[in-house]
Amino acid sequence: MSDMKRTPTHVGIIMDGNGRWATKRHESRSYGHEHGADIVHDIIDASLTRGVKYLTLYTFSTENKNRPKDEVDSLFHLVVTTINKNMPDLMEKRVRVRVIGDLNAIDQFVVDCFNWCMEETKDNDAMELIIAMNYSSRDEISRMVRTVAQEVKDGKADVSDIDEKFISNHLDTRDFPDPDLIIRTGGEFRLSNFMMWQASYSELYFTDILWPDFTPAELNAAIDEYMNRERRFGKVSNNE
Repeated sequence: MSDMKRTPTHVGIIMDGNGRWATKRHESRSYGHEHGADIVHDIIDASLTRGVKYLTLYTFSTENKNRPKDEVDSLFHLVVTTINKNMPDLMEKRVRVRVIGDLNAIDQFVVDCFNWCMEETKDNDAMELIIAMNYSSRDEISRMVRTVAQEVKDGKADVSDIDEKFISNHLDTRDFPDPDLIIRTGGEFRLSNFMMWQASYSELYFTDILWPDFTPAELNAAIDEYMNRERRFGKVSNNE
């Protein structure tokens, strides 16, 4: 295996394919989401084992709110149920939970669950589990621009202050390093509005496997491939 120093510090996962997985089994989309939620526990464990320090799961996008209300309501309740179910294990394994996204636009019972979970886990230090909830990169950047514009208007910042670091420090992810590796399940080859600013130099890994079938072995395969890639960050390779 490659040098452990090259293990990705931050892994982001676009968990895609729950609905198609259920359709193949002639079941409802909610059935697929439930099985997808069951996979999360194993992927957290596998990430801890591999030494990942930050794991971001794209759980619910701003675009997902356009789905049928019954499906959205079911997803919200499933998120809360999954958090409550996994809380003892998160505490035992010292996983800190963080949340990114626009929480002002989702049901209060979900926000209350997140706030409770974040408070309970705030002192955990083995890994940070970042839940992207009602999140999209364009929305995040739009909110950032409004905040920065207000700061400039109020005299708290100057236009000359605005550079890449300034922008990064005003994004939802300001407390985390950019993702080293982004994995997308489900056979699609796009980021779907996920961390587009932060993914500038991320390694991308796509797999046809639908999320409910994604296993620790598949995660390990993605990490192993990442560790064997040469990350040049725009520089010329020694071999070129």
